[in-house]
Amino acid sequence: MKLLGYLALALLLGVLDAFPISAQANETTWRALQKGGAVILMRHAVAPGIGDPAEFERGRCETQRNLSERGRAQARAIGRELRERHISIAAVYASQWCRALDTARLMDVGDVKPAPWLDSFFRERSDKESRTRKAREHILDWQGPGNLLLVTHQVNISALVGSVIGAGEMIVVRPTDDKLQVLGQLSVAVLGESLVGIQIVGGVLPICSCQEIMIKPSPLLQRQTGASI
Repeated sequence: MKLLGYLALALLLGVLDAFPISAQANETTWRALQKGGAVILMRHAVAPGIGDPAEFERGRCETQRNLSERGRAQARAIGRELRERHISIAAVYASQWCRALDTARLMDVGDVKPAPWLDSFFRERSDKESRTRKAREHILDWQGPGNLLLVTHQVNISALVGSVIGAGEMIVVRPTDDKLQVLGQLSVAVLGESLVGIQIVGGVLPICSCQEIMIKPSPLLQRQTGASI
């Protein structure tokens, strides 16, 4: 137990040391969004579990993996952060999965349009290429004004930009010619009932609540160090 305590303390100190750099990079990404013309690739908010039940059906939320109360609060908080920072969202598209649609609607930043080309292919691998190609076309066609918000799934985002992100996290890209320029990665961390917008730089994102206090290494840190708490 003492070893785990020392490890947690060491990770916490590392997080605190990284905050000044994170905040600076974070503000750069927010400013890019304030200029408009960018695309936000967002993974749906917290929905415990992996994949979907065997009886999964589109349009029937009771057969799907859905947002938890924490996930619903997270979605509302992200929308609030965007509004408070005066980020213009000109269009919102979401996967037809209930957890993606609910995330987008709870954010309350614009009318949400269901988009089959954002649907997860976690269990439909044969659709990976066609959905990724269609999503890429929509992103490259985006010119603004304002920003385009796409709420989708981990596998879709990984196929587009090669990044692994957590629930509710966002990757901001700008379409340039036939490429997607990654401008930054954003997250809204829940600290009890308060929320703080930060960017993952160097791979550590602290997540704490009044009921549960922990330090959660990002997938990047886990790959580099094998850390697991």
